[in-house]
Amino acid sequence: MDVLPSSPRAGVALAIGAMLSVQLGLAVSVGLAHEIGPAGVAWLRLAWAGVLLLVFVRPRPADFGRPALLAGLGLGVVTAGMTILFMVAATRLPLGTASALEFLGPLTVAIVRGRSGTRLWPVLAAAGVLLLTQPWQGGADLAGIACALASAVCWGSYILLTQRVGDQVSGLRGLALSMPVAGLVATVVHGPALAGHLTWPLVLAGLGLAVLVPVVPFSMEMLALRRLTTSAFGTLASLEPALALLIGLLVLHQVPNLAAVAGIGFVVAAGIGAERTGAREPENEAAAV
Repeated sequence: MDVLPSSPRAGVALAIGAMLSVQLGLAVSVGLAHEIGPAGVAWLRLAWAGVLLLVFVRPRPADFGRPALLAGLGLGVVTAGMTILFMVAATRLPLGTASALEFLGPLTVAIVRGRSGTRLWPVLAAAGVLLLTQPWQGGADLAGIACALASAVCWGSYILLTQRVGDQVSGLRGLALSMPVAGLVATVVHGPALAGHLTWPLVLAGLGLAVLVPVVPFSMEMLALRRLTTSAFGTLASLEPALALLIGLLVLHQVPNLAAVAGIGFVVAAGIGAERTGAREPENEAAAV
C-alpha cells in the first residue's frame, strides 16, 4: 500500500525523483556501454530488473484479473521497445535530437488527454523541449529517426498502460508482471548475441544499474501515475532535458546558450502548471479501477 499522500504534490515529487534516478543511471552506464554496446546495457537492465521484481514482490496469478493481466503484458512489451529503441536511436542521432523526438510521445499523451484548462502546459513544455534540445542543429539518418519515433510511441503507450495497471493492481505487483515480460523480450532480441561477451564483473554491474534504471524510477512512476493525470505526468516528463542541462552546467561546466535558458524557463513553468492542475479527479480514479 502507498505510504505517500494521494496528492498532486506527492505525484510531482515521485516523478522528479524518478527522473533523477534515470539521469544517475545513464551517467553510470556510459562505461558499460563501451564494453557491450547500448543494446547490451538495455538488455542487462531489463533482465535484472525482471528478476529482482519477481524475487522481491512475488506476484501471483490470483493478483490479476484478465484486464490487468493483458495490460501488464502489454506494458512489458512497450517497456522493452521504449528502452531498446531509444538506445539504438541515441547511437545514430545526436542525443538532443533523439531526446526531442522521443518526447513527442508523452507530450502527445499530455495534449490529447489534458482536461479543459490544462492544455496550455503541454504546449508550453513542447516549446521548451525544442529550445533545450535544438534538434534542427544536428544531422540525422532515417533509421535513427524511425527508432526515436517508435520509442516515442512506446513511451506514450507506457504512460497510459502504467496508469491502467497501477489503478487495477495494488502495490508494485503490476510492475513485477511487466518487467519480467520486458526482460524476456529484450533477451529474445539481444540476449543470444551478447551472452558470449559477458563476464561476472559486467553481470554484477548490470545488477546495480538495474536498480537505478529501471527498478527505482519505474516504481516511482507507477506510484506517481496514481496521483497525477496522464497530461500532468507527460508534461513533467519534459523536465528531464532541463535536469540534464543543469547537471551539465554544474558538473561538466557546459554553459547553455540563450535558447536553452529560455527552454528551461518554459518547462519549469509547465511543470508548475501541471502540479497545480494535475490531480486526478475521484471519478477518473473510479472509472480506472
